[in-house]
Amino acid sequence: MLFLCFTIFFIIPFIFFGVLLFATFVLVPAAFIFASWFMKIKERKRQRRNRDGANVAFFHPYCNAGGGGERVLWVAIKAVLERYPNTNINIYTVEMAEPKTILDKVQNQFNVQLHSANINFIRLSTQRVIEAKMYPYFTLLLQNLGSMIMGMEAFMKLNPDIYIDTTGFAFTYPIFRYLAQCPVGCYVHYPTITSAMMRRVQHRIVAYNNSSLIARNPLFTWIKLLYYKIFGWLYGVVGRCADVVMVNGSWTEGHIAELWAVPDNTYKVYPPCEVLELKRLRSLVKDSDPINILSVAQFRPEKDHPLMLQALYELRNLLIKNELLWHRIKLILVGSCRNAEDEERVRNLKDLAKHLSLEDSVQFVVNAPYAQLLRLYQTSTMGLHAMWNEHFGISVVESMAAGLIMVAHRSGGPLSDIVNTMDDARTGFLATEPDEYARAMLEVIALSPEERRTIVQAARASVDRFSEAEFEKSFLRAVEPLVRID
Repeated sequence: MLFLCFTIFFIIPFIFFGVLLFATFVLVPAAFIFASWFMKIKERKRQRRNRDGANVAFFHPYCNAGGGGERVLWVAIKAVLERYPNTNINIYTVEMAEPKTILDKVQNQFNVQLHSANINFIRLSTQRVIEAKMYPYFTLLLQNLGSMIMGMEAFMKLNPDIYIDTTGFAFTYPIFRYLAQCPVGCYVHYPTITSAMMRRVQHRIVAYNNSSLIARNPLFTWIKLLYYKIFGWLYGVVGRCADVVMVNGSWTEGHIAELWAVPDNTYKVYPPCEVLELKRLRSLVKDSDPINILSVAQFRPEKDHPLMLQALYELRNLLIKNELLWHRIKLILVGSCRNAEDEERVRNLKDLAKHLSLEDSVQFVVNAPYAQLLRLYQTSTMGLHAMWNEHFGISVVESMAAGLIMVAHRSGGPLSDIVNTMDDARTGFLATEPDEYARAMLEVIALSPEERRTIVQAARASVDRFSEAEFEKSFLRAVEPLVRID
């Protein structure tokens, strides 16, 4: 009883007054100091912006990689500079090549011409923290937490007026919204995690991001599913720090709406595809020429090049009684390699082709210049794309614009936005398994000239909504609120 009275009359008041004194003399002054600091930052940024023009920073560590995401970056920069010529473009990157070398590659590979006068490369040294190979376990979480380290380095090297992420590292958004005190925009090519990924784990399906060791073990499956759910919640929290969210298609839009729940700030902006020039291409294929099947995709695991080789193997089985036709068929795999891992992946694909006795029917073209790619479009009759849940599919659109009949995966962007398989308005074919791909390819080969012409014309007419000009208009309309924020 005595201890209770002592606690009520002495200890609790002591704690209460201690907390009150701490809040009065520490927390409140600290809050005022931080508020004053932030106000000074904003005022200095406003003065510099009025004097020198806005600093717009794009977060794109691998800006020289040469894929569809990089095309989005460079066309977006071109649009911003044309609309706001006094803008200073800054690119947070780990690339060490000279600016002229990077911009020359942009022109050669994407046919996008930029001048270096208004473009500044902010070199980042923390590349390792975002590399998936650094984290054999809990890769998604640790890679994204690593991106916060890179984001802090970027913030310390340049505090921009506007921050735009074009790679999907959503965990950097709170840094720039709250520390840098600048509006945040993002272009989401694909959500880092989706309900479809969770279902694959739940149903214990083996995939490139769900190893057989986990799929076979119920306990490991439960742990990974719990981990995915926690990460999905965190992903939603950081994603909602963006003031403007741009998504590349209906499939991505649906998942981002589910995860981030900011429909009023979300805009569908189809990526820029080189459709105008490609629609002007004329096929150089003659009836006696080889039947070239063209795949354009970076050599990355999610692009599922092995599925293409397996589909070609199944096609050979379907043509076992028609050796003459089989020997006319060649699969041409065109893609860029970002690093030594991608180069090793190409070597493994060559070994797989040899194992399937397809080495004479498969050609690998690595880091092809734009002129060579145009020539391949003109000498091919069919396009092939195998990625499951491809977020959009720029190469699918560009192959259709070039006059190729496309066979793509029945999921993601090709299913939602690009390929129409209705007989009266067909623009291509969709498939899932290797044997289904093989049957679709055989159906394309067997088309009459009139049927082929009808599909090609319908496909070319359908791709105008994915043009570079449409992207620029939609992108500028979406980022306008960021420019107006002061």
